Amino acid sequence: MEDLAGELRALAAGIRTHLEARARAGLVGVSRAPSPRGQRVEQVQANVAALPAEAVQPLTDPAALEESFAADSEPILPHAGHGLTLVRAELGDCQRCKLAKGRRHIVFGTGNPEAHLMFVGEGPGADEDMQGEPFVGAAGQLLTKMIQAMQLARDEVYICNVIKCRPPGNRDPEPDEVAACEPFLKKQIAVVQPRVIVALGKFAAHVLTGERTPITRLRGNLKHYQGIPVMPTYHPAYLLRDESRKREAWHDLKEVMALLKHMGAG
Repeated sequence: MEDLAGELRALAAGIRTHLEARARAGLVGVSRAPSPRGQRVEQVQANVAALPAEAVQPLTDPAALEESFAADSEPILPHAGHGLTLVRAELGDCQRCKLAKGRRHIVFGTGNPEAHLMFVGEGPGADEDMQGEPFVGAAGQLLTKMIQAMQLARDEVYICNVIKCRPPGNRDPEPDEVAACEPFLKKQIAVVQPRVIVALGKFAAHVLTGERTPITRLRGNLKHYQGIPVMPTYHPAYLLRDESRKREAWHDLKEVMALLKHMGAG
């Protein structure tokens, strides 16, 4: 944690330099509450410090972050593990929706932070809530087999969900819950920069494609999210309930394999 602490001190020093420059310009002495963005920067710093050591990866250049804060814009999110650390820190001990009251763990994401292939599901179940990792129950075991059938290892891809906390009784996520978590999913995608995304089930497919077509008609039809190809397919939990759909899901995954190979990422 010494490197992380040093980087945070450097970040704080950079922000202090910026504030001193504003003071020299006469931009002090105004009685007002801290800006929402300033509060957000402080909260992210506090959240990074509170993360367990195994969840923390090296931060980006503090000077670059300070520059983005000084410009009063969104902080720069670096590629891969650096950026994921910042996104997880911003999420913090999230209380943005009612799901926070009943969860055990926030289920953020797992896998290769530089993965060419990302899987996005709906939300955590009981096993995921208990362990704090996505897709570790029966549906997760099937997903692992699906990934292996694609000649990949689970740790070569990145796996996450639209929502990060388990809905009571595994009910469907509600619109306000999706709205609260969707910005963090978008930031995860922006940081990982996958070449292809597989949307598992209707909620992930609807969020990423903007369409409300039933998954039985949406699956197998390549869509795009901000220029990234998205393949909607069935959620592994659905495949466990209706094994007759596995052939269709495998067809979708073969299309993804072919697309990755065409991109030189397979």
